[in-house]
This record gives sequence, C-alpha cells and structure tokens, in this order.
Amino acid sequence: MKKIPNDVVATFSIVGYDPEAQEWGVAVQSKFLGVGAVVPFAKAGVGAVATQSYANTSYGPKGLELMEKGYSAEEVLQELIKHDDDRELRQFGLIDAKGRSATYTGAKCFDWAGGITGEHFTAQGNILISEKTVEAMGETFLKTEGSLADRLIEALDAGQSSGGDSRGKQSAALLVVREKGGYGGFNDRAIDLRVDDHPEPIKELKRIYQLQQLYFSKSKEEDIVELDDTLKQNIIQQLFRLNYLSGEESVTNQMFEEALTSFIHTENFEEREQPKGKVDLAVVRFMREK
Repeated sequence: MKKIPNDVVATFSIVGYDPEAQEWGVAVQSKFLGVGAVVPFAKAGVGAVATQSYANTSYGPKGLELMEKGYSAEEVLQELIKHDDDRELRQFGLIDAKGRSATYTGAKCFDWAGGITGEHFTAQGNILISEKTVEAMGETFLKTEGSLADRLIEALDAGQSSGGDSRGKQSAALLVVREKGGYGGFNDRAIDLRVDDHPEPIKELKRIYQLQQLYFSKSKEEDIVELDDTLKQNIIQQLFRLNYLSGEESVTNQMFEEALTSFIHTENFEEREQPKGKVDLAVVRFMREK
C-alpha cells in the first residue's frame, strides 16, 4: 500500500454559488489540522476556490485574480496547472462569477481521488473511501432548500455520511462571501467559520453555524412582535434571574429598557435589536434558555 505523507491535505470539499443571493462559498472537511486556513478562498462578485491534496495555496489568490479579470473557471484551471510542475499532485475546484464550475484531480493524488461538477457547484476529494462521498455532496447540494450556507454544510455532512476521508476526521470550515456581507457591511465575509481540531468537526461546524445565524443574521419578520404586558413581565422575570435587574422596587419603563438593552449588547445581539416597544422572539428564546 502506498504510504501517505503527513503534509498532504487529504480532504473533501464542495464549492457553490447562489445566483439569487449572489453568494459564493466553500465547505470543507479533512483529517488535517486547521483545514480552513489552507483550502477555502472566495471573493464576492468574483468566485470561489478550494485547493487541496498537496495544496498549492497560491491557487486561491491567483485563481481569484484571474477570474476577476474575466477568465472562466475552466480557463483559470488550465492556466494554474500550466505553470505548476507538480500539477499531478494537486486537486482543486472553482466556480467563477457566472457560476461556471471546474474541478481538477492530478494523476498522482492518493486514492480514492476525483471530482464532479454540476449546476453551480463542484465537489472533489482525495484519500476517500470511495467516489460516493463526492456524489453524495453533489446530490445533496442540488436537492437541499435554503441558503447557500445551508446547502454547503448539508452537502458536506452527506459526504461524511457516505464515507468521507478514509483516514478519519479532524477539522472543517465554511466560507461564504457576499458583497458587503460581513459584520457591519465592511467586507464580504458573510460567514467565515472554522473548526480546527475536533473529533466530530462537521457536527461542531453545524453547531457554531447555528450560533452564527442566531447572533448575526437579520431578524425574521415573523419573530418581531409588540411588547404586550404578558411578554414584558416574562422578560422582566428573566432579566431579574440573569441579574440585569435587582432589588424589590417597581421596574419602571426606563429600567426595563436599559436592562433589556444591556442584555442585548452583552450577548452581541445588536443585529436583532428592535425599536422601543418591540422585541425579537429569537432573543427572548435565547434569554429563557440561558
């Protein structure tokens, strides 16, 4: 059996595009420490790249630079391998600004290694138990409803359930970009999550993704409600329990508003803060469970 070197980034990944949301992203899992620092690259309005096997991390920025100049995914692929003497050791997938996908697996990548492309996605992996991993990722991406992040993470989970990396599990990452999608609208990193070392990296990635959605996604319209007396009294009880209110005196409207604002800001729920007289029920649910 061919010995697998320690420095090879054995992994499986899926690169995807959402034309309606104008989002590009990568989800990846590997038996490798901190895979999120090596594999995923993306830029809003340009495309996304996943580079693995004996990962040439220059493929990420170089690929994005070429796509920003108007090269298609396939043209970028050919340009990158043309200038790489170790191309047969590389594996990567990419999607361009128009959602066109391409994948490459060098002849010297360790088995099982390969990739597939489909509408707005490419899935690839090496040192896998079988090709079922990439097939499951593609099928799941196409049939899953929801945001690009939802589809990528479910596809990654399906890949693991279908075999995954033959050496085991260690790290995972999810990167999704959108124009002004980052915190405060100052960059394009709508979601940038990493699990660097964990016995169940995809499960942990799903957990922190749900937290990310709770803290940083916009309030759902159906969750924004008026503060009636019953709900207000319930929130006051929670604020006492969590020590944002104290004493036996009557709680004035100002005391209530200041305590609720303090809780929201302490727990980083600025994205869910509502005008006076309203509240996001997601915050209330979090408060009750805390």
